[in-house]
Amino acid sequence: MAEEQDYGADSIKVLRGLEAVRKRPGMYIGDTDDGTGLHHMVFEVVDNSIDEALAGHCTDITVTINADGSVTVTDNGRGIPTALHAEEGVSAAEVIMTQLHAGGKFDQNSYKVSGGLHGVGVSVVNALSEWLVLTIRRAGQEWQMRFEGGEAVAPLAATRDLEPEESSGTIITFLPSPTTFTMTEFDFATLEGRLRELAFLNSGVTIHLGDAREGQAREETFHYDGGVEAFVRWRCGTKTSLIKDIIVLRGGDEAAGIVLEAALTWTDAYHETMLCFTNNIPQRDGGTHLAGFRGALTRALTRYAEEKGLLKKEKLKPTGEDMREGLTCVLSVKVPDPKFSSQTKDKLVSSEVRPVVEGAIAEHLGIWLEEHPAEAKTIVSKIVEAAAAREAARKARDLTRRKGVMDISTLPGKLADCAERDPALCELFIVEGDSAGGSAKQARHRHNQAILPLRGKILNVERARFDRMLSSQEIGTLITALGTSIGPDEFDLAKLRYHKIIIMTDADVDGAHIRTLLLTFFFRHMPTLIEAGHLYIAQPPLFKVKRGNAGEVYLKDERALEDFLMDAALEGAVLEATAGGRAGADLRDLLVRIRGLRGSLHALSLRAGSRPVVEQLLLAGGLEEGDRAAPAAQRLNALDPEQGWEGTHTPEGGYRFTRTVRGVTQAAHLSPDHLRSPDARRLAKARPWLVEVFDAPPSIGGTRFDGPMALLDHIFAAGRKGLSIQRYKGLGEMNPQQLWETTLDPAARTLAQVHVADDAKADEVFSTLMGDVVEPRRVFIQDNALKAAVDT
Repeated sequence: MAEEQDYGADSIKVLRGLEAVRKRPGMYIGDTDDGTGLHHMVFEVVDNSIDEALAGHCTDITVTINADGSVTVTDNGRGIPTALHAEEGVSAAEVIMTQLHAGGKFDQNSYKVSGGLHGVGVSVVNALSEWLVLTIRRAGQEWQMRFEGGEAVAPLAATRDLEPEESSGTIITFLPSPTTFTMTEFDFATLEGRLRELAFLNSGVTIHLGDAREGQAREETFHYDGGVEAFVRWRCGTKTSLIKDIIVLRGGDEAAGIVLEAALTWTDAYHETMLCFTNNIPQRDGGTHLAGFRGALTRALTRYAEEKGLLKKEKLKPTGEDMREGLTCVLSVKVPDPKFSSQTKDKLVSSEVRPVVEGAIAEHLGIWLEEHPAEAKTIVSKIVEAAAAREAARKARDLTRRKGVMDISTLPGKLADCAERDPALCELFIVEGDSAGGSAKQARHRHNQAILPLRGKILNVERARFDRMLSSQEIGTLITALGTSIGPDEFDLAKLRYHKIIIMTDADVDGAHIRTLLLTFFFRHMPTLIEAGHLYIAQPPLFKVKRGNAGEVYLKDERALEDFLMDAALEGAVLEATAGGRAGADLRDLLVRIRGLRGSLHALSLRAGSRPVVEQLLLAGGLEEGDRAAPAAQRLNALDPEQGWEGTHTPEGGYRFTRTVRGVTQAAHLSPDHLRSPDARRLAKARPWLVEVFDAPPSIGGTRFDGPMALLDHIFAAGRKGLSIQRYKGLGEMNPQQLWETTLDPAARTLAQVHVADDAKADEVFSTLMGDVVEPRRVFIQDNALKAAVDT
């Protein structure tokens, strides 16, 4: 390792100005409306911690979404310098937090390579936060400073001495400003995807992610020692690799300070998975490193196949695209002074990187092919098959064109087109079957709403090659209606005939299957359409509710129905409890909080074998530390006239409750693992406010409730009295007027826009659920059975 360089106040270089950030935040942090900029706020802070890890000073990073919507990022690095900055006359920490382009990243003596290249990261986070609290642990002391609207409330001040066992580090907590961001709610999956990437790319670093928001308690830990090789193995997931071991290629240019690492393999899949990183930052749009890799891959494989005579009998010459079919690759480069197309760093434009990558990959891949002739032959066979499929797909496409299938006018029985010719104003509803299609055609606004009924379930494209997919009549009809064509060389988003493509299927199992098949098709073959925000899922109401002669009310889902029943039941209701009475909004708030715990109570009760046992153990404090078996059994016996419950705290740290009533033994058991589960921790956190209400059973109008679920069930039952509730199983059950009012009318309908927050996770889910391999699907069902919302 190079000699250790000093990281102190003198390392901080300043280029001024924060007001520009508030005026044009998109230039610095990304889109402030769709969530990308919001999550970039977290990533910019995490990048600083990763830079400490790259410099060898940080091994543990924790990211927590707090209950109030703020985020805390903690690391065990050296801590931001606290000394006075010579030029600015304030602490170096304040300079870093309040000055644009201030940081140690411009001084390569402090950091050799850095993800926070532009130096705007943490100061931009500060500028775009309602408030930010900085805590620094350095040189045996803890320092703290608070900012509001990007401005320091008070100078940096030491708050206490560190305990001997406490490590140094930096803790940043910030709340994004609602005046800057349209949406300020963080998505766990988006953070999870990026933090997992960072753990793969930085072997040995442990990253924790937690969610402390009400009803969303969750924790994940990421730690991988295999680097990019482990990353590729994880990305392959359930796909079958065609070669025994992951290929790992390393190289670079020592003089230029460029280092590269690539891991790759070929699988039985039909699509390419390529991930590019520069200094740990992902390039969604690739760049010079990707161009160099692709050029080298094509050159090395072509040279090897020709030299070994593996293409002599083939009439077709494989293209680079053929060579990348089924390829899964992670390419990571470290560059001292990288240049990107924008602050979001989605594309690398440093021209000096391409020849380094191209030369190193071509050389080392060529050597690998020579040393592994059997596996090289397998790869070439896959490439030849891909070329043959590409040619078959071309012929199928040409044939459909000659038949005139690409002409919309030949589809009168299928597509009910609209009159409007401006795609930005047009909507296409993809509906299930002719019955729903008939109602939809009558209900639609013909000027700008088109209807495309699909007969039956479309082909599962996850298991079909491109040429077979094109021969499918239903998929051919869909491609033609969209007008974009299909395939890497032919797909043209500019030719999309409708800027809102809306999947509209029934709210039953078959409808969900058809919706999933369509989503698989769009994800695998038209991902650009999803990225551009053109794909939606209709949210037709699941229920129609009517009370006597009052008007009909349409409710979107179970949650909306419960809200309706709650409001109906709360009229005049008063909950009497030892801590005082609750009614109206106060009682409703309590019920909403109990509903938020329902999933955890249900899951833990299924594991234990008894809901009353779990509820009373929770109220007795048994889901926290210590032995609370006796108080829980006492509570159970006080509530049940037949009594007989006995509780024991097992040596392993779990609980067992038993009783025998009229010769029948009842038992409930909670293992230590159950007590450590996120569900148990979440319930334990809610205990203080639950005890306020349920320490002694509360009541409404003389009806007593032994636990929170009994109260919730009573409210829903009371709300149902006098109601006529119709559940819609299919869109065909609605008449055209109802369909227009609930699902087609832009002023009243609800649409869910399809958005891929984590591409890797989406790829894994589609491969698992829609792929050929059965075992991962069986495991997925077993692992998630308790989370399924199955109608009874």
